[in-house]
Amino acid sequence: MTVNTKEIRLKLKKLSEHLLDIEGLKRNIIPENLILMLADILLVNCAAFGALLLRFEFDVPEQYYSLLLNNLAVINIVMIASFYIFSLYRNLWKYASVDELNSVVVSCAAGTAVLIIYFYTFGIRFPRSFYLIFPMLNATFIGGVRFSYRVAKRLKNLYTKNYLGEKKVLIIGAGEAGSMVIKEMYNNPQISKQPVAVIDDDPSKRNRRIHGVPVLGTRHDIPKIAEEKGIDEIIIAMPSASKREIKDILNICKETKCKLRTLPGVFELIDGRVDIKKIRDVDLEDLLGREPVRVDLDEICGYIENRRVLVTGGGGSIGSELCRQIARFNPEKLLILDIYENGAYEIQNELKRKYGNMINLEVIIASVREKNRMEQIFYKFKPELVFHAAAHKHVPLMEANPTEAVKNNVFGTLNTAELADKYRTKKFVLISTDKAVNPTSVMGATKRVAEMIIQAMDKQSRTEYSAVRFGNVLGSNGSVIPLFKKQIAEGGPVTVTHPEITRYFMTIPEAVQLVLQAGAMAKGGEIFVLDMGEPVRIADLARDLIKLSGFEPDADIKIEFTGLRPGEKLYEELLMAEEGLKKTKNEKIYIGKPVFIDIDRLKKELNVLNTILLKEEEELIGPILKRLVPTYKKPGTRIKII
Repeated sequence: MTVNTKEIRLKLKKLSEHLLDIEGLKRNIIPENLILMLADILLVNCAAFGALLLRFEFDVPEQYYSLLLNNLAVINIVMIASFYIFSLYRNLWKYASVDELNSVVVSCAAGTAVLIIYFYTFGIRFPRSFYLIFPMLNATFIGGVRFSYRVAKRLKNLYTKNYLGEKKVLIIGAGEAGSMVIKEMYNNPQISKQPVAVIDDDPSKRNRRIHGVPVLGTRHDIPKIAEEKGIDEIIIAMPSASKREIKDILNICKETKCKLRTLPGVFELIDGRVDIKKIRDVDLEDLLGREPVRVDLDEICGYIENRRVLVTGGGGSIGSELCRQIARFNPEKLLILDIYENGAYEIQNELKRKYGNMINLEVIIASVREKNRMEQIFYKFKPELVFHAAAHKHVPLMEANPTEAVKNNVFGTLNTAELADKYRTKKFVLISTDKAVNPTSVMGATKRVAEMIIQAMDKQSRTEYSAVRFGNVLGSNGSVIPLFKKQIAEGGPVTVTHPEITRYFMTIPEAVQLVLQAGAMAKGGEIFVLDMGEPVRIADLARDLIKLSGFEPDADIKIEFTGLRPGEKLYEELLMAEEGLKKTKNEKIYIGKPVFIDIDRLKKELNVLNTILLKEEEELIGPILKRLVPTYKKPGTRIKII
């Protein structure tokens, strides 16, 4: 069989041109990668001649020199085509890593394989060892040039960070997350941070290095390392650690004067990818150390999906979070009711941005005080589920305006509860408060009366009424945290009412998840009590917040004690003595034993209260509330936790 050499060479040339995609090179490579391509041609030639020199111990026979010179064009075309196919001209070499190194090795091996086929087809004979030495030299030269760019950049960044006063950073966690945080700092000089040490509790990692940064000890060595190394900032790179473990580490870090930052929990990251941009400041939620709540999503979905749901106070802190979480469960219609139009408007826009036309929303501006207006709403929409979050909650303001507290918290609840009965609402859930237990404030007493109303209504209605009682939520409107942050931003002082005052705290999403779970459990008449964890001293909370802001309490930012405000307790409670507790299937939710409510007496006292409101006789509000709520005590009385 005769081999048509000319025809084969012509086809090979066309194939090479196709592989190279000359027009594509002009569009995508020239001029950005022209210099790199010319350098590659030089390096390929050096590798080819170097392979012969090594093979013959620098005494190359003349015939092999001639053979190589005659085929240099083919070698260069094939190798450059291979580099192009394996994206060596598309990679960003300043971020080069193992993947880019693999591309270099594979492209050199693939190009050499094509050359072997070509040479053997046309009877061109190089020493067999040439085909081993050539790709190794080729990969070394090609990869060396590319990775030298990254090394030079790393050295430049280190020089910049060492001599231009960059922040020194201690990384907690010698795992994948810590590794990626360090790499990102090296690759991005604009981050202005220099990783100088890593700590990890795994003893096998001690005295090892991650990208050149030494692992110097365990969490217990943090204060010593921070002082010795002059650390400015500590980054916790442990996205899979438990909340309790993070809290323990933060308590140690608080002994330093370093700024504290952390990666989000693993549930907040996508596909486990860690991004330096996701690093955030440590906040009080981290210091509380509360584990994420677990709820039965199927059970919640079962009673919300395809139902008409009304949320009163839907523009407030709790109400808006209720709307966010209810929207996930595909209600037939979500009714957001609030008298404050700005809050309602904001949550409406948020949900529309997130769900678009996938959610059926109705925003209603109305007051729960106005029964005629509320009846019109119930008549028109006939809600199947009602979450009643509308209330006045600010303790000192309600002490100064007791009639407003009664109108909103008592009669607003009564109006909504009676209409739920009239229009056959399936479930009615009242959002209550720990301040309803042995209340010392008008606000707490009115919320206790609201609880009594729904327990009384449950006895005479097919609607399932229940209440969910919990303490303070972090970041809610009017809570102490935003006030402290504002005071710190202004340079202090931070004001705390009493050195011993304590409160229970919970995050808003956590509280709302448990409210929805309690709603699923409700059969009627229950007061659900949420497990709020351990009470927190407000003075300690203020000190922690000052430290998290990078200041020293009492040195940089003063803490001043102003005295208990009207209606304020030193200690909050979640349960009245006569209620007792019953466990539920959710470890964070308990049920208080139902307390007998004399419906006739309740109605009689409510009628008296209504008469007082019509005459605006504020001085009579207290005695009537005392008759309705025997545990209502004078403001400022110290109550022990039960």
